[in-house]
Amino acid sequence: MKRASIIAITITILLTCTYFFVGNYFYNFAINANTKKDFLVDDPNLESSSLINKKREEAEKLADEEFLKQYPSMDKSITSSDKRNLKLHAEVFQNEKPDSKWAIIVHGYTGDIQTTTRWIRNFHENGYNVLAPDLRGHGKSEGDYIGMGWDDRLDIVSWIDEVIKINPDAEIVLLGVSMGGATVMNTSGENLPDNVKVIVEDCGFVSTSDIFAYQLNEIFSLPSFPILNAANTITKLRAGYDIFQSPTLNQIANSKTPMLFIHGDQDTFVPFDMLDKAYNAATVEKEKLVIPGAGHAEAAQVNPELYWKTVWGFVYEYMQ
Repeated sequence: MKRASIIAITITILLTCTYFFVGNYFYNFAINANTKKDFLVDDPNLESSSLINKKREEAEKLADEEFLKQYPSMDKSITSSDKRNLKLHAEVFQNEKPDSKWAIIVHGYTGDIQTTTRWIRNFHENGYNVLAPDLRGHGKSEGDYIGMGWDDRLDIVSWIDEVIKINPDAEIVLLGVSMGGATVMNTSGENLPDNVKVIVEDCGFVSTSDIFAYQLNEIFSLPSFPILNAANTITKLRAGYDIFQSPTLNQIANSKTPMLFIHGDQDTFVPFDMLDKAYNAATVEKEKLVIPGAGHAEAAQVNPELYWKTVWGFVYEYMQ
């Protein structure tokens, strides 16, 4: 009897240690902002589409570089509204034309302002002032974890407030790509001021737990249970949020702001079927754009003409 008890206790200890080891491993793998995300480098789901025009893409990159040289930005910082009191950073690109139109451009997973220059440039060229934040744990913003667009939603609300401080008459469009898309969708369900006129999300995921479960299967061929549960325990301890409690679809359903949803039909990093889930959840004025042949975050590269025609057509409906 005593031996059986010892064996039972030993097994319990081993299982508990394994649970926390696995949880910590996957937390560091995906959410810890200070660990390298090498898995993104060779991920076949992030291979470039053959439909991308290489000459045009080189021209776009040169235009981005020239834009950053020609229009130096101003640093802006705020303190996060949560108990972490993180110093959050953004770059502001003021337009030479005095106007009340603003765009808040939100980057994706492991990205920063440099990865969104194409969108910053396009809005700036169309007369918009642009605020481009570094999400917590990214770029020059403080934070040792990746918020997956959930904690980040409240930071975007704070940035909206900051824009309104600069210009009380500001008319604002939110645009986010990939995790930035998830961020603006999550932001959409908050009590936003009337200054926010339109939201554009590009290939965002609709659930942190769903995208992690999908990637677990894609990268490791592992089931979500109990791996995600272990990772979630560590996430709650170290990052303070629950990966099962990021109800993006509920946020979209609560939105009062017109929304444009964009996705490439060959996206296998954030599954294409998430587009319809997001679109169908919206009860506001909405539009959907599918770019044939585009992989993840490639819509603006594969068919820039259709992409920007649709974006500006939708934005101009609500921001003259």
